[in-house]
Amino acid sequence: MPHASGEPCLLAMDGGGSKTLLVLINRDAVVRDVRRAGGTNPFDRPDWRMEMAGLLADLPGGIVAAGFGMAGYGGSPTVSACQDDLLVEWGRCPYIVCNDVDIACAGAFGGGAGILLLAGTGSMVWATDQTGQALRVGGWGHLFGDEGSAFWIGREALGTLTRGLDGREPEATSFVTPFCRFMGFPDDPGAIEGALLDWYGGLSHARSAVAALSRGVDELAAAGNRSAQRIVEGAAAHLARHVDAARRRLRQPDLPWCDAGGAFRNASLRRAVVDLCGVPVAPLLPPVGGAALLAARRAGWDPDAAWIARLRKGLTDAGLFVPALS
Repeated sequence: MPHASGEPCLLAMDGGGSKTLLVLINRDAVVRDVRRAGGTNPFDRPDWRMEMAGLLADLPGGIVAAGFGMAGYGGSPTVSACQDDLLVEWGRCPYIVCNDVDIACAGAFGGGAGILLLAGTGSMVWATDQTGQALRVGGWGHLFGDEGSAFWIGREALGTLTRGLDGREPEATSFVTPFCRFMGFPDDPGAIEGALLDWYGGLSHARSAVAALSRGVDELAAAGNRSAQRIVEGAAAHLARHVDAARRRLRQPDLPWCDAGGAFRNASLRRAVVDLCGVPVAPLLPPVGGAALLAARRAGWDPDAAWIARLRKGLTDAGLFVPALS
């Protein structure tokens, strides 16, 4: 729905590694405009500035405040400074900028206390206690960490595959054929090495491609393949350590947690993490809703429980949120 120029509204952006969403929301929490673009993580998206520029071009008047969730923000001072510079140059209105997982946590708990466990291509925890103290656990990237993420699962699967092919891991033999079939490789053992190297050489975005392999691991784990189950169990243990570390550091052993990210679409992983961490709570809002909540505060509005409920409905009506079934 096009936004009426001059009508007071908020800008909310959820800028992730694979996709970016920008919405305009009016005072009644109705979504007036939706824009989408590719990933805007400066660490592995060289065109992130161009994607951002396209989203922020030709916006209507009346934007009173903005909330930006940006992948990678708050980590590297150099990268964060580049993100800040872009927004200063934009400078349309008062705004707040934070990490994209921060806005996801704000959305999930309506600005209240809780632990947001993100397991997508990467992995990290963002947690906030009742006093507003916040902390991050993980989020170091695939070179140093991202344990338990979809990328980690895919990389472990490739390692299991190659060790099984070499005979270094005899128990992985039963993993080789079904996983190769998932990847579209031939059954002939002599042709697998060439197919694997061709696959690797043809990757345009290796991290996303490796993360996509987690779906095959989930399918094999559900079918009872023991090697796949061990990978899933290892991922769940890593993710549970993220939650445990946040609870210890905040001295809140019962702090509720909420899951987010595409890796949790793998049912075997989600069940394993629930077994270790307890049942998660359902999110109140999606990440872009968290950005809208922060923007509303920046604008001096009163985003109380009633406003959050209207925002939840507005985002749902716009097809941007699917509330969990009670």
